Parts: sequence; structure tokens; C-alpha cells
Amino acid sequence: MRSGGMCMSALNEHYAGSSQDIVIIGSGFAAQQLVKSLRKLDGERPIRLITADNGNEYNKPDLSHVVSRGYTASAMTKLTGAQFAEQQRIILSPNTIVHSISPNNKMVHTNNGDFSYGQLVLATGASSIRPSIPNSDQMVTLNSQNDYANAEQLIKNAKRIMVLGAGLIGCELAMDMVGQDRIVTLVDLADSPLSTLMPAALSQPLLQALREQGVDLKLGRGIKSIQRGDANESFTIELTDSSFSEQDLVISAIGLQPNLSLAMNAGLAVRRGIVVDEYLRTSSEHIYALGDCVEWKGELRPFLQPIVLGANALSKTLIGKPTPLTLPPMLVKVKTLQYPLQLAGRTKGADLSWQFKWNKNGMVAEARSEDGEMCGFVVGGDQMGAAFPLLRLLSR
Repeated sequence: MRSGGMCMSALNEHYAGSSQDIVIIGSGFAAQQLVKSLRKLDGERPIRLITADNGNEYNKPDLSHVVSRGYTASAMTKLTGAQFAEQQRIILSPNTIVHSISPNNKMVHTNNGDFSYGQLVLATGASSIRPSIPNSDQMVTLNSQNDYANAEQLIKNAKRIMVLGAGLIGCELAMDMVGQDRIVTLVDLADSPLSTLMPAALSQPLLQALREQGVDLKLGRGIKSIQRGDANESFTIELTDSSFSEQDLVISAIGLQPNLSLAMNAGLAVRRGIVVDEYLRTSSEHIYALGDCVEWKGELRPFLQPIVLGANALSKTLIGKPTPLTLPPMLVKVKTLQYPLQLAGRTKGADLSWQFKWNKNGMVAEARSEDGEMCGFVVGGDQMGAAFPLLRLLSR
């Protein structure tokens, strides 16, 4: 394989330790999207991707639908790490643990040696949150292909599954896994699903769809304790209302926590995420951050579209054309197939007033600010086609 007259073996030699390398730590969607964006702009710039896993490329949103679509963990792979590296003409350092970063001498220290960089990008992602209760390590998480590979057989064998967290991912998982002799219980401390995204009234059709599909909803309560059964093949779950149930599997879907330890130990500014400016620069020169680990303008943006736009902007900055990240109003999709939803803009706040259009199969709800301007919307069911016209109005 050739690129601009340079063969892969020559690239390997050239990438062995140049101080001009772009080094990316992480191999999730953010890291791989950045590599693709960079390669569209520059076919020759040395790029090294350092990852603790194998670097496979896969579609992360598919993790919410593995049961209904019959996916195996291995079948999710679009390209192996080696294939991705060959295709994008980069050096991949797989199964490599980064111990520390030395910003002063621009070095990354790993279990497989030290690597110098010209520019460093932290795409360290986020980890699934587990509740602070005894035995929470017995809970399964589904935040990566590796997570699913570790839990695949457990999910296949389980007939009683409890999902903790009725947010976007929890609702998608519950709706995907219920049925075919599986009983799914969805638990959340909030009194309605998607409580961080929309008012309770707007999530009622989804709640009804979950019930009709057979999901056992336990809202307004959480998990108090998890105990292994006598046969060590099931769990006894105590909820915060002192009720008990037997489950074969418990999945934690209560959110993500940005991975900040590398940034913190390197002395970078962190709050909820790694603090970046409009160019996605951290507080240290030559170090940038992208993806679920980032705090941009005081907010975390754990969705795909901000990452795509961020990768496009950052790739230009890294090759010498500083480009600020700008984010237009963006759609958030809730892929609960029996009652899908899309929303954009500001959809939570006591100051909002709502205008509704309902039918028995769908809804359009527009959020208005105190000055009467539309500042957000939610559409659901058979009214999904209204999302893009509303998004255009919101973007004006």
C-alpha cells in the first residue's frame, strides 16, 4: 500500500519517534474520527494511535441493540485495529497502557516504551458509572465492544435482567432485551424515564410503550444492595423501597464519568471533564482533547455529532490552520424502536412553556423561552419527520 510515494515500511521507520508526531491516546470513535479527518487533509503527517485495547473500529451505538439484532461481539468489528492502521497509514500501539505524560519534554510514557510528540490529543473517553453500593462490581456495563465481549454469554443466558438507569441508554437496552422469554426490569430513582432530557409529560408515551412491550418499570427507586444467590448463578436485589427480586443479570446504565486521571496527573485543568478552549486546546501547550472526556464551554457533550464536528475542527488546527469549534443545535436520537424520540435545543427548565400537538401515535412539542421564542423541541412516534424542519427553525 502506498501514500504519496511512501510505502508502509518507510512510514513505519519515519514514525518510530519523530518529535513532530501527532500522538492520539485512545481508540474510540473520537480518536478514529480524528484520524480520518486528519488523513483527508494530510496524507503524510506522522500519526501514532496509542490504545489500551486492540484498536478495532466498530459502531458504538449498536451496543444498545445487540439482542434484537443478534450481534456477537466479534461481528461488530468493521475493521480490526491493524486493518484500520493500514487503511489510514498510521502507527498503532495496541494493548498499551499510558502511565503518564510529561508536558515539559513532550513525552508519553507507557508500558511499551516512551513516545515523543509534536502535538498530543487526549481521546480517553469516559467510563460507565456504577452505584456506590456493595458488590456493584458484579454489575455489567455496555460502554465498549470489550464490555460486550465480556458480558456476551451472560446476556445470552439471562432470563431475568435488571437495568439500572432509565436514561437514553437504559431505555434503549430495556426495550431491546425484553421478550423471547426474557423479563426486563427497569429501575431509576427518577419518577419518569429520560428525566434529564425532558419533562415527565413528554416521556409518558415512551413509558407506555415500555410497559406494553413487557418491561417491568420500577421508577422512583434505586438499588440498595446486590447479593449472590446460593447457587452463585443469580442475584438477590434489594431496592430502596425494601422490595426484593431475583435477577440473572444486572446492567448499570446510569451514565458516564470522563476519564481524567492522565490529564490530572499531567497537571492539566480539569473540572467535570478536561477543560478545553474553543480550539479544543487544554491548559498545556501542544496538548488537545476530544470526545467524551472533554468539557467545552462548561458542558460535557457525550454524543456523536459534537465529536464529528470537533474532529473536523481539530484536524485543521493540528495541521496549522487554527479552527474554532462551533456547535449548531443538534438532534439527540432516542432509538427506542416501539416509540422513538428526537429532541434538540433546550428541553429542560422551569422557565420553559410548551406547545403540544398530540395524536394517538406521536407528538410534536415545542419549548418556548420567556420571550416566546422556540428554544427546543421534542418529537416522537410517527411524528419523527417533523424534527428536521424544526431543527432548521431552531438554527436561525
